[in-house]
Amino acid sequence: MKGNINTVSFILNGQRKTFNVEPGEKLLALLRREGCRGTKYGCGQGTCGACTVLLDGRAVYACLLFAMQAEGREVRTIESVGTFENPGEFQKELVAAGAVQCGYCIPGIVMSATALMKTEKDFDEGIVKEYMDGNLCRCTGYEKIWVALRRVLDRKAAEKPAPKAAKTSGKGAKQ
Repeated sequence: MKGNINTVSFILNGQRKTFNVEPGEKLLALLRREGCRGTKYGCGQGTCGACTVLLDGRAVYACLLFAMQAEGREVRTIESVGTFENPGEFQKELVAAGAVQCGYCIPGIVMSATALMKTEKDFDEGIVKEYMDGNLCRCTGYEKIWVALRRVLDRKAAEKPAPKAAKTSGKGAKQ
């Protein structure tokens, strides 16, 4: 490293870590340097989503954030969601649906979907599209990705407990 060295401390994939960073160093560069290679460099302009990570549970573009902006916060990368040997639920569905072609976009897509599933209770199409907007895939045409995501979201929606019905008297009036 050259120039003035600063330190930044944050929780990375569940572990508090402290890193040396240069002024102006992007979070993406730090993460990749520290072994989080699933977070990809794509456009460098926040338009492709290949570098998507979770910052305090919110999907963000690591190529746009300075490493120092993560100070005191929680950062999750694709490495926290699943591995090749033990993939997460959405990762399994992506494979089952045949949605992974070159795979370059998949980590960012998985991270956006993870933010969606951790944050929202309602998985209607508008909300899903809002969360997944900004993740570009040049190979699949998105259809199989959407099929895989919908399978997971439909299962999650079915797992929710049904709203409790109001108690009624024998005559049907609410008590």
